[in-house]
Amino acid sequence: MADRKRVLVADDDPDLVELLRMDLGYQNYEVLVAVNGKEALRMATTEPIDVCLLDVMMPYIDGYHVAYEIGTKLGSKAPKVIIMTSRDTVKEKGVALMSGALSVIQKPFDIEQLHKLLEETLAKA
Repeated sequence: MADRKRVLVADDDPDLVELLRMDLGYQNYEVLVAVNGKEALRMATTEPIDVCLLDVMMPYIDGYHVAYEIGTKLGSKAPKVIIMTSRDTVKEKGVALMSGALSVIQKPFDIEQLHKLLEETLAKA
């Protein structure tokens, strides 16, 4: 289906990755998976992706650095970025926005909250 949006889920928690892969697939997203920051950066800069869901604390490269590098390398063609963190989102939001992310969601999150955030993020120009 040509109108399926591609989402990259980057997190080193295999249970969360599998949950999101299954759930977002059921929501009609095409889901790609990365288990560390280095893999996420490679995929985000070489694959056509609409949205990246990036965990902050990942092996090799953290989510903030991945978001920043994606924006630096791809400019206006960069996928939109949502940061996922177990840290306090009030404190983390400024860092996330400076890295190029459009929004932050705190783990654990309600899956319906994530669905809404994905829709809002994809709607942004």
